[in-house]
Amino acid sequence: MKFTAILLVVLALCGLAWVRLAPSDPERWHVNPLTARDPGSPNFARIPPGEIVTAEDPATLAARIDAALMAMPRVTRLAGDPKGGFVTYVARSRLLGFPDYVTVRTLAADRGATFAALSRARFGASDFGVNAARLQALRAALE
Repeated sequence: MKFTAILLVVLALCGLAWVRLAPSDPERWHVNPLTARDPGSPNFARIPPGEIVTAEDPATLAARIDAALMAMPRVTRLAGDPKGGFVTYVARSRLLGFPDYVTVRTLAADRGATFAALSRARFGASDFGVNAARLQALRAALE
């Protein structure tokens, strides 16, 4: 019985270490939010292009989006560059470090610039609304 308990604890710690230390493959996560399919589980959120349109140029909007996301806790860039208008960020949960991937692409619009964003979880079937809340915070930061 003691051996089984110790084994379970070790397995749980290994699982948590994997969540925290597993490499993030840019080839898998740096996808165009305009064409990427919705994940098979409900742990994602989107901002479609045209939902938010600003009077600024796409480069300025990309810089503001980058600043807003990088100001959020535990967010780092995984791939891309704001100057190119296509960036994927990793946002980790506070307690266990679960990674979510946020990909943003800025575009020219008739009246300025717009963007598309896709925020999705890597692990689990539910994100408890975190990805939708993150994109709502991005909307608010851009207002």
